[in-house]
Amino acid sequence: MRTLPDFPWDSLVPLKARASSHVDGLIDLSVGTPVDPTPGVVQDALRAHADAPGYPLTIGMPSLREAVTEWFARRRGVPDLDPAGVLPSIGSKELVAWLPTFLDLGPGDIVGFPAIAYPTYDVGARLAGATPIAVTSLTALGPLTTATRPKLLWLNSPGNPDGSVLGIGHLQKVVSWARHHGVIVASDECYAELDWRTDRPSDDPPTTPSLLDPRVTGGDVTGLLTAYSMSKQSNLAGYRAAFLAGDPALIARIGELRKHAGMMMPAPVQHALVAALGDHAHVAEQVEIYRGRREILRPAIEDFGLRIDGSVAGLYLWASADEDCWLTLARLAERGILAAAGSFYGPAGARHVRIALTASTGQITEAAARLRA
Repeated sequence: MRTLPDFPWDSLVPLKARASSHVDGLIDLSVGTPVDPTPGVVQDALRAHADAPGYPLTIGMPSLREAVTEWFARRRGVPDLDPAGVLPSIGSKELVAWLPTFLDLGPGDIVGFPAIAYPTYDVGARLAGATPIAVTSLTALGPLTTATRPKLLWLNSPGNPDGSVLGIGHLQKVVSWARHHGVIVASDECYAELDWRTDRPSDDPPTTPSLLDPRVTGGDVTGLLTAYSMSKQSNLAGYRAAFLAGDPALIARIGELRKHAGMMMPAPVQHALVAALGDHAHVAEQVEIYRGRREILRPAIEDFGLRIDGSVAGLYLWASADEDCWLTLARLAERGILAAAGSFYGPAGARHVRIALTASTGQITEAAARLRA
């Protein structure tokens, strides 16, 4: 039987009770679930295609695959992506959790992921029976043998929880190393549109750099995959609308397994995803909403005595008081604010807390006032 960790957020229950006892109630900044309305253009597409009596295509409608490739060209600086290298998924979490299994990894295989990382990378390795390893750097892996070489290496840029961004040079080094050692690289990039950097390289695309950027790949995406979710930029968490893109050969292997398992994105959601990918206006509007919330909350967190580390992209502020994260969480709970423990994301995060921007602007404003009280 697989050994899985306890679900981290269950440990927040006592702190949530304490925060809820605040005279003005709870402000929950512990999770990254969107709270703003799903864009009208997406809702309209869902309604227009609600009559869907037949089974949808596991590999996705041709129009959806084309929409993904057009979006990569327009927003990610990735022209000429092959539509055969696109596969829709039922949200990105299930994709992250099952990718090692889809790639036929198992006992004796190693899955690497960032030292500060979303817990599902670890869980996905365990579900496959593989060995999860937190990787601080490629050099830290030391001399590789067949027994110590990862079969799969996860990247996450922008990072959850720390908001770090991997530049083109860093991605080039990872890809060169991976090709030399025969390692598949998968990059989780679902926060790419939420880029707060003020010192962006002039030749970067409108979003954070992608693993599939031709400056990284040299035009060859063999062994490379990217996972993307529309939950954050389009408020589609309830639609479970995401996709995998990259190496067509790997996509074909994964697609075959998903066919056997019946993992099909509902047809109305596929149409809604096409609409979301084709309309950037709603994304730009949502980005500015999050920018405003960030500008309200960040200085208040610093006034409370926390240091913000990284956090140059994404939906979170990665904050530290240079103390055990549970002490910081307790102090925040006294103000009626619930955040996430940095230890949820690995031992390297034990002195940080993750504070989400996914609350209404009114709640974010109230949280800032409480932090300054």
